[in-house]
Amino acid sequence: MDLLDYIKYSGKENRDKQSPLADRMRPQKLEQFIGQEHIVGKGKLLYRTIKADKLSSLVLYGPPGTGKTSLAKIISNESNLEFRQINATIAGIKDIREVIEFSQNIMKNYGKRTILFIDEIHRFNKSQQDALLKYIEDGSIILVGATTENPYFEVNKALLSRAMVLELKPLENEDIKNIIKMALKDEDRGYGLYDIYINEEAIDFLIESSSGDARIALNALELAVSTTNMDENGSIVIDIETIEDCIQKKMVRYEKNGDEHYDTASALIKSIRGSDPDAALYWLGKMLYAGEDIKFIARRLIISASEDIGNADPNALNLAVSAFEAINIIGMPEARIVLSQITTYLATAPKSNSSYMAINRVMSDMENKKIYPVPNHLKDSHYKGAKDLGRGRGYIYPHDSETGYIYQEYLPKEMLDRVYYEPKEIGYEKEIIDYISKLKDNK
Repeated sequence: MDLLDYIKYSGKENRDKQSPLADRMRPQKLEQFIGQEHIVGKGKLLYRTIKADKLSSLVLYGPPGTGKTSLAKIISNESNLEFRQINATIAGIKDIREVIEFSQNIMKNYGKRTILFIDEIHRFNKSQQDALLKYIEDGSIILVGATTENPYFEVNKALLSRAMVLELKPLENEDIKNIIKMALKDEDRGYGLYDIYINEEAIDFLIESSSGDARIALNALELAVSTTNMDENGSIVIDIETIEDCIQKKMVRYEKNGDEHYDTASALIKSIRGSDPDAALYWLGKMLYAGEDIKFIARRLIISASEDIGNADPNALNLAVSAFEAINIIGMPEARIVLSQITTYLATAPKSNSSYMAINRVMSDMENKKIYPVPNHLKDSHYKGAKDLGRGRGYIYPHDSETGYIYQEYLPKEMLDRVYYEPKEIGYEKEIIDYISKLKDNK
């Protein structure tokens, strides 16, 4: 009898032996739940709410494999509530109405409330989300929504105002390790009745490759166990080569329109700003590995070249724009070389945000102060009749001077004491400071 037959016929009657290991290992009670201590640890908000049977509607937000569905079912078990589940990718208004009708009948006949668990709730459109509001308010259902997308971007404000949002984090390595050990030891749901040996190197690789996703870890473990033959002693020995083969490729949590997209881009730019080329390359690598649009990356680098480096190294902007043109010409995978070059150049270039801060000061004045007309001597004097109106009168042409500079006022008189651009003693801006100083001396 092979392992699959063993699982199928081992005599356990209270579960489906052929269901995936990740499904069989779902915790049934709060005490069995591993991870997310910040919300389900003893004394924490959700723990207290469940134990006090004071549950209100929830939106559980976090990456895949972090326990959103398991938590919803635990809440149902601990609260002795009815549980109904739908998936927003395939469900519609009709499915919602059927659950509402069921929940109302249960309430009427048995005085029992119903949890409606909606997986991927962000997939519901506005009208589908709005259809839930009335029944949440009248107590027909307790909504527990699950989403991998930031609910503040994807879920209606009206719905969020009626639900508590709880963010689940990627599981820690120690959490994944405990889940793997539990699966290997559990005689009812896992492989506890079987002699399985996995060396530490393989376990560590499995943990790292799961990227905080328990489902990935358990699926890979199940595949490794079910495809490995017993040795002469009746044992299944799993080494790192087996795990590598089952994992195939390390999973990266990266939704191109979600938090990871913006968070990783933010990490890249902040690492460049902080002059850390190694960190910048790491975040660049993550974006490339996850299949990010290389044009998006290049655009962010162009912005950084101007915002964070500016006139401390004016060539940075030229190179960033050239990099954008280069990646359009060559594409991936060679574009990674160009992106690596410009990323390391920007990260190691002198930094100044003086130009960026200068335009911010200007725009603040535009918003908050009086906006003055152009002084007469600066107005356009090239059209017919302009001189009759006095346009350009009093303007001095700087190139008439041997130095190319003649002092005159270019700001409105009311703004002459305003300074917007304040270069730093960094890189090329040192030369700018010296040049401006000389001009002032000639005033």
